[in-house]
Amino acid sequence: MTLEMTFRKLLGAGLALAVAGCTSLTGEPEIGVQRTSDLPSAAAVSADAREAAATASERQRIVENYGGVYRHREAEILVAQIAGQLLTAAEQPNQAISVTVMDSPEVNAFALPGGDIYITRGMLALANDTSEIAAVVAHEMAHVLLRHAQARSSRARTNEIVDRVLGGILGVDVETDQASNRARASLAAFSQQQELEADAEGIAIAAKAGYDPFAAARFLGVMGRYAALTQGDNAPGLRSGDFLSSHPSTPSRIEKAIGGAEEIGVAGGLRGRAEYLAAIDGISFGNNPDTGAIVGNRYVHKNFDLTFEVPERYTLTLADDAVVATSPDGAAMRFDSANVPAEMGLGEYLASGWIAGLVPESLQIRRVGGTEVAQADALTEQWVFRIAALRHEGRLFRFIFAAAQDSDQFKADFRNTIGSFRGARLADTRRIRSFEIAVVEAKPGDTGLTLAARMEVNKYGPELFYSLNGLFPEDPLVVGAPYKIVVQR
Repeated sequence: MTLEMTFRKLLGAGLALAVAGCTSLTGEPEIGVQRTSDLPSAAAVSADAREAAATASERQRIVENYGGVYRHREAEILVAQIAGQLLTAAEQPNQAISVTVMDSPEVNAFALPGGDIYITRGMLALANDTSEIAAVVAHEMAHVLLRHAQARSSRARTNEIVDRVLGGILGVDVETDQASNRARASLAAFSQQQELEADAEGIAIAAKAGYDPFAAARFLGVMGRYAALTQGDNAPGLRSGDFLSSHPSTPSRIEKAIGGAEEIGVAGGLRGRAEYLAAIDGISFGNNPDTGAIVGNRYVHKNFDLTFEVPERYTLTLADDAVVATSPDGAAMRFDSANVPAEMGLGEYLASGWIAGLVPESLQIRRVGGTEVAQADALTEQWVFRIAALRHEGRLFRFIFAAAQDSDQFKADFRNTIGSFRGARLADTRRIRSFEIAVVEAKPGDTGLTLAARMEVNKYGPELFYSLNGLFPEDPLVVGAPYKIVVQR
């Protein structure tokens, strides 16, 4: 296993299991649809109170990990309307359902036991019609109606496994590490059988509501193509905590979804492409620059007012709760934050046992540009680590460098990166670019190549255009039809 793979596994341990999300950071009401039941008994009230407390706790973890609620009124209204139609078709008058759009570029959706369904703006940006989003919401609704979420929540013992995975490489303290907090919040993914059950039930609900029953299989294929194009790269779009991590898009699963749609006997229901694209026109695409951005070999976080740069030979990548950099020779860096009491000193924190193999005599305190930094070395059988912790604007941040072997170059990489840490300047933030989806109409003579040339994210060339629009290079464009491109905001 390469060092880069090791770091990605460490970061991904909390992401691949991710099924939690977020509610409003501002306390504003969610746009959703609810069906109320008759007054419950005293015993039911007690059970409901316990479930409500658990749901509130899960919501808080969602808030901390998915960027908060995303506000785009047209998209929110459309999603709420879709959810209402699906709930009516499901014929569950006593079930409450609330759908919240999250400010995350991940292509993801998930549900809590009480009926809270979360869908990311990344998912909305990838879909191309109302039937595809209806398929996603219906699938999550099916998990709720089939009580899969309760069954998953009862398997909290899997947290212990997650803790061991996260602690096994760096000896991470699972109580204070942000990545482990996310993993602990997510619990275990649904079983394969539960996914297939939710597929079948969701397709049936969507079809009964008038949506295209083949949309589920179609959108699984689109997500698979998009994942193959963008997974693991530092570009606006998909990140490693995506829908396919917990909802694998296997050929057999797509075949079963097609078979389920064929059994329904409906050739195709409501597609709503023009309506859908009009609703998501202007939706943000890619990472929220306010939560951190990569500009060349520099990382800039506007809200935390910080920046640092890595050596030119490193490649920076944004991951949930962390920034990762890898070099061709196998060295790697992770930058993240930790929940640490304000009264705990930096040296005390480094020596507190959160990292394995700390060399006590290497611990030192120094100042970098007026900022106090604690740094130390750590050794395990396989890795050499150089770590640093510092406080900036009341938060504790840490750098973790790792390599299979120590070297003067590795020492210099660590020293220079730590030395580059400082508050963000106006010149830094002005270099940050943000992107959005723009819906354009195909003109006579337009092709996939001509519309792709208008996109301002061109790392993947025309393939990004085809993937976003669910097209293949040989597919002709329809004059007057709407298509998505990515432009700078």
